[in-house]
Amino acid sequence: MRHHVKHYFRRHEPKGHVHLHLKSCIGAILAMSAVGALATVTHLPLLIAPFGASAVLLFGQPKSPLAQPANVIGGYFVAALLALGVTMFFPGIWLAGAVGVGLAIALMLALRVTHPPAGAVPLVAIAGQMNGAVLLEVVMIGSALLVAIATLHHLIPPRQQYPIRIEESPAPVE
Repeated sequence: MRHHVKHYFRRHEPKGHVHLHLKSCIGAILAMSAVGALATVTHLPLLIAPFGASAVLLFGQPKSPLAQPANVIGGYFVAALLALGVTMFFPGIWLAGAVGVGLAIALMLALRVTHPPAGAVPLVAIAGQMNGAVLLEVVMIGSALLVAIATLHHLIPPRQQYPIRIEESPAPVE
């Protein structure tokens, strides 16, 4: 039994450096402050819980495929569209959240834009009872702002490559 339990408690992340952890902390504080400030100016409910989870990936795990710009913005877009759809078909019903989360996962995986925090958007739509246009506006503005700040943040030393560069193969010689 002990042999099976130890796998639940094993740390899979490599040990990091304190200065990188502090840099991640500062980046997340700045990004969430910018989102909060924009929320105050625009009167949009931009401070939604999934953005906090996105900050973990963007500033703490920037090399993760799940933290790449296409995944962040694309994942939020897909989840918001699905949230709009399920709330139209199941208005005010908790089942809409469950169906929305499941469909968001399936479509994000199919489109290869998986961003786990975006999976919570259908729940935000049900719990926050945001109308469709506001929800779409919130997730698109917020996700784009977080990606922009993360891009600038990772240019500050010690630099981390963000977004991940795709190695392009040379064109075939004819």
